[in-house]
Order: sequence, then structure tokens, then C-alpha cells
Amino acid sequence: MNHSWLPFEWIVAMRFLRQGRLQTLFILAGIAIGVAVIVFMSAMLTGLRANFIRRVLSAQAHIQLLPPLAITRIQDPADPRAGPVHLAVVQAPPQRRQHIDQWQSLVNELKALPQIRTVSPVASGSALAIRGDASAGVTLIGVVPDQHWRIIHLDEKIVRGHAELTGGDLLIGTDLASDLGVDIADKVRLQVAEGFALVFTVRGIFDLGNRGANKQSVFLTLKNAQALLHIAGAVTSLEVNVEDVDQAQIIAETITQFANVQANSWIKTSAQFFTAIQAQTTANVAIRFFVGLAVALGIASVLVVSVVQRSREIGILRAMGISRAQVLRVFLLQGALLGLGGSILGCLIGTGALLLWQSLMRNPDGTPMVQLFLNTTLFLSTFALGSLTGLGAAVTPAIRAARLDPATAIRA
Repeated sequence: MNHSWLPFEWIVAMRFLRQGRLQTLFILAGIAIGVAVIVFMSAMLTGLRANFIRRVLSAQAHIQLLPPLAITRIQDPADPRAGPVHLAVVQAPPQRRQHIDQWQSLVNELKALPQIRTVSPVASGSALAIRGDASAGVTLIGVVPDQHWRIIHLDEKIVRGHAELTGGDLLIGTDLASDLGVDIADKVRLQVAEGFALVFTVRGIFDLGNRGANKQSVFLTLKNAQALLHIAGAVTSLEVNVEDVDQAQIIAETITQFANVQANSWIKTSAQFFTAIQAQTTANVAIRFFVGLAVALGIASVLVVSVVQRSREIGILRAMGISRAQVLRVFLLQGALLGLGGSILGCLIGTGALLLWQSLMRNPDGTPMVQLFLNTTLFLSTFALGSLTGLGAAVTPAIRAARLDPATAIRA
């Protein structure tokens, strides 16, 4: 094949690679396997992370805003000459049901922030659910359905009935429905501690994937919850979803700077889970590093052998007038070509393995066990990593080849 149109360094580099076909194939296979491992593990860990976060955050908000805690204030003695007052124990006051002051204004301020996606007001409190002789303690959650379903997606977790809430409708969990012996269209009486009670109709039964939540959570309209809890026009919390879930804690701290509320992010309330997610990310970086290191050592070892084997040819080229810089570029090009070729093969192998794994590993309902994400960024970063690794691994052999003395190399 005529490569006269190519620069001299490219012609020599590709000839050296063709002459050592067996070495070239072995190093390409090694790079391809390493890159395939990187692609497979990166996509797998990204999919697992997204799957875990989706499951955890599908039933809770990214940030929950609560009224500030009541605190004990120590009063100074009435008479400053009475001397110091020593208190053995300072007891915290009881935390009665608090309301968020001027919550409508706060909602408008939150919606103005670019990081905020959704804000939903909530009125919640404890109650007793009664059906005939059966009763159970529950947590009332009064919401505006169209806003709140964008946070917890309850409309996707309905197993019977509908997620619509109007008038005297009620949504309950599967375990609570079983405990009370109720189904769609049955009546349930909700009674609060003060003795006030209202009767509601079961509109839908949901499954949040958590037995505790399914036994205790009861959803009704915001106005009905306010009426039942005697907090007309007030809310007990604001549920907030943000654009970037990883920035939830930073955004929560920002909110506390301009609003007199407690801001609890999912990162803070699910600290152990978040630590596990961070450990997965660290593991992914470590895998990339060690696989890249193994690939680099493989490329470097092959090129070092190539320099030794072709020292006579390099000496002849140098005697014919080829500069040290051109010899340097020849071996750098070999490393880069090996890295790029191995990266392409590795991406194809890794993608095939991912598609095969996804087709085999299925949930009982036929859905993928883990939703995988194959994006352009993953492949571009892998191409860049493979090429740069090959180029970096070729630096030492290339410098060694460029420093060869022509006369000594020819006599060798």
C-alpha cells in the first residue's frame, strides 16, 4: 500500500508496528481488555449510583424545610447584685407542632433560585386511622397533588385505584390497607389527638417499597389536613427538589442564610447511604488508575523491547540524516496509535459486555436490574485516557531511542 502522502514519522511508526505483528496484537489485546474493564465498571457503577439515588429519593424530597427548633433562653437575674446563678441542668422545651411563618413568600423566594426545581407545601401531623374495630397510628401528609407528585412520584407507585385527591379522598399504603381491612372506595375515619375527626374515602393504595412508610403514611389534600389539624392556612414543612442532588447540602445551607428555617438535605439525613455512594465513586477512580497503570506498563515494556530490537535500524536512520526529534516522534506515534486502537476495541468489547449483562440480569417483572447509561462523555474520556496513556508510556522508550548513538547502534 502506498503511504507516500503520509509524513515520514507515520510511515516508519506503522512499519515498525506491522513488523512486530505478534507484539502489536498482544499489546492491543491488553489495552482493549483494560479499556473494556474501565467502560464496563464505569457504566455499571454510574448505573448503580443512579439506581440507588432514584430509589432513595423517589419517596423523599432532596431538601426538607422545617420550622426552627424552640430553644431554652436563660434569663439574667433581676438584680445584677445578686451574684451568679448556677443551674445544674438546662432542659430543652417540648417541641410542639410548629408552623413555617409566611411560607408563601418563602416559596416565591425559593422558586426564584436557579438551583431549585420544585417546591411543595406540606401539612403533616399524627392521627389515628379507624375502620370498625381496627385502628392504627398514622402520619397525615397534606399535599397539593400536582406539586408533590413531582417530588415523590406517588402517581407511579399506585397499585390499586388512582392518585387523584379531591374533596374527601385518601391515599393509603398497602400494609395499612391490610391492617385496617379496607380497599378502594371504603371509608376510613381519621382522628387527631384533640378528638376532632373526619371521615375520608380511600381513593388509591400505594406501595413505596418500605413497610414502615406503607403502614404509617396517609396522603390527603392540603386543605383537608389543615382543617383536621386545626392549622388553617399554615404548613408544617416545605419539600424541595433541586437540579443537582449532589449539591443538596450546599443549597440547604444557603437557604438557612436567608430564611428562619431548618434545612435538612438528603445528604445529611442519609449520611451512611451518601458515604457508600462516595465510596463507590472512589472505587471507580481507583479502578481507572490501576487499569491505566497496567496498560501503560504494558505499552512501555513492548516499546522498550522494540527499541532494543530495532537499534540497528534506528542507527541507520540516524546515519542517513534523520533527526533525534523525528526518532522521538516515531515511538511516540507508536504509543499513541496502540492506545487509540486498543481504546476503540475496548469500548466495543465493553459495550457488548454491558448490553449482554443487561439482557441477562432482569428483575422478576422483566425490567433491567440496573439501568445502564452509555453516553458520549464516557467514550470520549476513555478514548482520551487510552491515547494519553499510550503516549505517556512511549515517552521513556522514545527518549532512549532518540539518544542512541548511530555508530554504536549500527555496530551492535
